[in-house]
Amino acid sequence: MRVTIIGTGYVGLVSGVCLAARGHQVTCVDTETSIVKGLNQAIPHIYEQGLDDLLREVVSSGRFKATNDLTFALADTDGALIAVGTPSEHGVIDLSYVLQVAREIGLFLKTSERFLPIVVKSTVIPGTTDTVLRREIETASGKTLGAFGLGMNPEFLREGVAVDNFMNPDRIVFGYEDEKTLAFQQALYASWLCDKVAVNSRTAELTKYVSNSLLAVQISAVNEMANFAAALGGIDILEVLKGVHLDKRLNPIVNGKRVEPELLTYLIPGCGFGGSCFPKDVQALQSQGAQLGLPMAMLNAVLSVNETQALEVVAILERELGNLDGRKCLVLGLAFKPDTDDVRESASLRIVAGLLDKGVGVSAHDPIATENFKRSMGTKAGAINFCKDWKAAVREAEIIIIATKWPEYAALEQCDVSGKTIFDARRLISVEKLANAHYLTIGRRITLD
Repeated sequence: MRVTIIGTGYVGLVSGVCLAARGHQVTCVDTETSIVKGLNQAIPHIYEQGLDDLLREVVSSGRFKATNDLTFALADTDGALIAVGTPSEHGVIDLSYVLQVAREIGLFLKTSERFLPIVVKSTVIPGTTDTVLRREIETASGKTLGAFGLGMNPEFLREGVAVDNFMNPDRIVFGYEDEKTLAFQQALYASWLCDKVAVNSRTAELTKYVSNSLLAVQISAVNEMANFAAALGGIDILEVLKGVHLDKRLNPIVNGKRVEPELLTYLIPGCGFGGSCFPKDVQALQSQGAQLGLPMAMLNAVLSVNETQALEVVAILERELGNLDGRKCLVLGLAFKPDTDDVRESASLRIVAGLLDKGVGVSAHDPIATENFKRSMGTKAGAINFCKDWKAAVREAEIIIIATKWPEYAALEQCDVSGKTIFDARRLISVEKLANAHYLTIGRRITLD
């Protein structure tokens, strides 16, 4: 099939490259000339595991190209996917990019006699596709639904493993307002063998939000329990969770063996969730709920716990070490999670800011996210020593914080950390390997007051 994808962010580019890899003819549209030029030379502007190689393959095969010209891309396509950004401000989703694309598609349809299925992949609040988006297209085109198609195909991609998630999904949700658009989506994903669900568009929209919100609930719940365990003392929350994880409702026994579902990884304490999805999606539901007159008490609590969780790192360091002013600290990991350069809502942003406020001399390292972190920190970035050789920086630091679970930081176990304070906020390394260091983490205070 010939597919047009509007937007080349994490969702749009990964979707386009993967659809091309499965044999479709894909044209990605972006307003940035430099991005379009780079993509046509098989140079991605974002980092995702496996994306570089796959992009080279599909560009070389002729199944993928990029353009600035939306009209050109729509003139010869079987359907369009909208995958532009929906940034959030104070918990409210900004639909301006989506609506701008809808208007441009509507103007194209005004002079075209072809039926065009239009499918939203951008994350939009429930009730967007079948109301405001539909009205925007109808107003600009002078046509009504039926002369064009409309649907919503939510993405369930995790940054860092987005390519694998797209190529090997656990489910695909087809939201649709007309049968032709459902048929378009079914044909588009015909080669994917997984569970597929067909629902109306607003059900598809809410499915994405509920999926992320329930995972966020688990993260904040286990972090609150971890803080409780540390306050009690004499407990390591991981020992508690060993018993919890063995509940067969969480970890079924099949043919005499534990399944060890990935869901359990969300029931490990840390310094909170970040990224482009969880914080924004939970805030969006919270905001929409308030507009509907619903208190959204659970989501309010989830966000409240997450907002302060990163600063637990600083609070614990103060409790254990006293005044932090003048101390030297190395922060390992700046991305919100490993295998991505995304620092949006990263716990490291709050940790580093909190350390600087306490007068700590901060050094920092990340394998790929340093430049994005500098931009996010703004003027405060000038107070941070960004190092390339983190092992050398270990020698100068009094405090070392593992803030992102990059596998390479496990090598800290082989470094000489005698007399240093190691704060393993992600439970990456074994306390037994750091016998000569002062080991701290979330949810663990073995001594009793």
